[in-house]
Amino acid sequence: MFRIVRWLLLAAFLITVGLWPAAATPINLAVAGAAVILGTIPAQLWLIAALVAWWRHRPAPAPAPAA
Repeated sequence: MFRIVRWLLLAAFLITVGLWPAAATPINLAVAGAAVILGTIPAQLWLIAALVAWWRHRPAPAPAPAA
């Protein structure tokens, strides 16, 4: 019984190791493409966009308590 389990674990390992690079390739390509796109936009523009987004979505100030 233990011998069968060892063969099944070996087969599962070999399938995983063999399929992992093929399964990870589209993810790597997508990340590389995103890096190229993000790299073409200057950092100052990203900072300005972040500032505008924060400014538009900042929390409203709490109303002053009525005395």
